[in-house]
Amino acid sequence: MGILTDDMKRVVSEQKLGFCATVCPDGSPNLSPKGSTGVWDDDHLFFADICSPQTIANLRAGSLIAVNVVDPFVRKGYRFKGRAVICEPGSAGFAEGIDRMRAGGSQLTGRVKAIVVIEVQHAEPLISPVYDDGTATEADVLRTHRTRFASLHERRAGS
Repeated sequence: MGILTDDMKRVVSEQKLGFCATVCPDGSPNLSPKGSTGVWDDDHLFFADICSPQTIANLRAGSLIAVNVVDPFVRKGYRFKGRAVICEPGSAGFAEGIDRMRAGGSQLTGRVKAIVVIEVQHAEPLISPVYDDGTATEADVLRTHRTRFASLHERRAGS
């Protein structure tokens, strides 16, 4: 069995949006959302480089990577840390990544510059402090954020 649990895989597959953190050569942080985040296998995640010049430059310079994927409705998710391999066009990893994206319904495969495969070396839950005192249930938090997101959606639709 790999490091990724069934629940970790579920959250990543459902959410698809991972926030990837790398470190720039000057030591400053770089945080970049990746809407193509997916599960590669029991020990690896991946995302597509569609427009990620700083993230890719940082990875080429040897930066490790951390990826947070969170369900915004229940405020729970996971943090993954590890090493990334950049799969360039023409490589088997690139072709497999494109195939995985197409299988997932992506319309962006023609814009992919590289596929980044992350060997997950550490994974842990991310859980909102709203749960800390034991009074809020997942159903409570879900209800609160469904209402909040519905209100935001209505406001945007009305503008």
